[in-house]
Amino acid sequence: MTALSTAAPPAAPAPDLHPLLQQLVTRHGFTPLDADTVDAFAADGHVLLVFTEDPLRYKETLDLAVIAPEIARAFAGCLRTGVFLPAVSRKAAVRYGFARWPALVVLKDGEYVGAVDGLRNWDEYLTEMQQLLAAEPRRAPSVGIAVNSAAANGSSGCGH
Repeated sequence: MTALSTAAPPAAPAPDLHPLLQQLVTRHGFTPLDADTVDAFAADGHVLLVFTEDPLRYKETLDLAVIAPEIARAFAGCLRTGVFLPAVSRKAAVRYGFARWPALVVLKDGEYVGAVDGLRNWDEYLTEMQQLLAAEPRRAPSVGIAVNSAAANGSSGCGH
């Protein structure tokens, strides 16, 4: 039995969710995720995570709901797709450190590879996705901040 099969089944999209966001799950097969299910889902291979927001706050969310399935088709067989719907997206997003909404995040074997935040031209999506699929995992921008202690560098930290 794999770790993926032991995870609870994903919840269906909320009935009051915008139809384009619902279709990510119901028509295009994106797996709805939350902070508790993403690790098991992303454990093997490349994964494209779509971070949505309330389309009344971020109208670009609806654009990405149309673009993301096209990206998935362009890279069919290269990655699995998951979506964080607006109700859980902000809580999960803090792990990945992207700067603008909506966003795409690519993971490899559960580890962060990179993000494409905000909207792009189609050719930019293709180029950035190719680069992310070829890249090795790295530390997500939001995971920790490098700190040098005064003892480690021989400084009092006061400019002396």
